[in-house]
Amino acid sequence: MADWTLRQATAADLEPLADLRAVVMRPDLERLGRYDPHRVRQRLRDAYDPTHTWIIEVSGEFAGGVALRPSPDAHWLEHFYLAPHLQGTGIGTAVLRELLSRCDRDGTVVRLNVLRGSPARRLYERHGFTLESEDPVDVFMAREPGAGRVCP
Repeated sequence: MADWTLRQATAADLEPLADLRAVVMRPDLERLGRYDPHRVRQRLRDAYDPTHTWIIEVSGEFAGGVALRPSPDAHWLEHFYLAPHLQGTGIGTAVLRELLSRCDRDGTVVRLNVLRGSPARRLYERHGFTLESEDPVDVFMAREPGAGRVCP
């Protein structure tokens, strides 16, 4: 696995993250008949909060991002994107493990939604996320603190 780090996001990270979102989500959105190149970027722009977003860097270069947004009863894992050439290398798993370990220490439930049919759902299930509900587009999942501990 390549050398990776997380750093706090800044306003300057918005457009690279929006562009990566469009690339990463395109196959699933096209499969669901919902891909729109402007809308896929605008949804991130509308929700972007660098205070709760981290940038994934691999060997010092931008490689992705992830948000962990607090809400009254949980933290929402959102906008978790990794450059396609780095998917399957273990970096996404390592980043997720790091974020979940922070939430476990705080006793925080983590929630997320993933597009129906997305291969990312398997990653989340391996880390203890379970189905809460689903609709024709989204699958909503939650993870209790300490659930699904994965050994390194």
